[in-house]
Amino acid sequence: MPAGAWAQLAPWDRYLARVHAALLQHPGLIPTHESAAALYGAAVFGDPLVVHALAASRTSSRLVGGIRWHTTTDERELAEIGGFTVSSLAECAVDLARARHPAIGLAVADSALRLDSALDRAGVERLNEARASSRGRRLARWPLSRATSSSETPFESVSRAVIEWLGYPAPELQRTSMSSSGIEDRADFAWPIESVLAEADGDLKYDGRFGDPRTLLRRQAARDTRLREQWRVVVHWGWTEATTISPLRGILRGAGLRPCAPENAAALLSLKRAIASRAPHPTSPTPDA
Repeated sequence: MPAGAWAQLAPWDRYLARVHAALLQHPGLIPTHESAAALYGAAVFGDPLVVHALAASRTSSRLVGGIRWHTTTDERELAEIGGFTVSSLAECAVDLARARHPAIGLAVADSALRLDSALDRAGVERLNEARASSRGRRLARWPLSRATSSSETPFESVSRAVIEWLGYPAPELQRTSMSSSGIEDRADFAWPIESVLAEADGDLKYDGRFGDPRTLLRRQAARDTRLREQWRVVVHWGWTEATTISPLRGILRGAGLRPCAPENAAALLSLKRAIASRAPHPTSPTPDA
């Protein structure tokens, strides 16, 4: 690919191009992990660089020529996308829940449930427990046990993880409200007892990928005015606020929420290191703010 065209691609599109190049170079390659996620349109964070593939015939997993070949003793569930054989969405969710940061595992599991209505949380949990290898099994239990199709974007999934690790109560997801003018609005997060609504959008939503930022901001202001007819507080945060932790802590505290559990300092610190600089692939439709 010409260097100029390559440089203009978003990180996740560069990664998808890497996956397609590997498929062309290695007929019969079976993508897994982030490579399968990219082909499905599931959550992908930045450009993971390495292509992942199943290699049942190899004696050990290894990295060769930019491809990480993974061996397994389990019979893996496969699917077909555009004529290519890939790991199933459920297998992909379990792979990444076992091998990546729990916030990434949660985002992938949530997107898998959104993309395939036949999948459910119990099914991916059973798949994790049934694998012969115990490597990563305990790590995967946290994200898989919290997976839901109600989180509409990877950013919402990451926000849910941070909210829990900060010790705040779990919010209700996708809460709808009807204004006095008869307009229905839906918010990402709600804490009805405290009368707080929240939206995970900010710098991802208004960077131009969803349309003219000025128009979106005007629509958001009108929407927030309607929501405040019924809710005491409406707050917003962006990717940076959520993944650098302290800003989101301040937003939640300022909204009048109170922690119900101790902070998980280790999870929060590792999240900053793992994904703060890797904004996710925008897998949601254009927002209606």
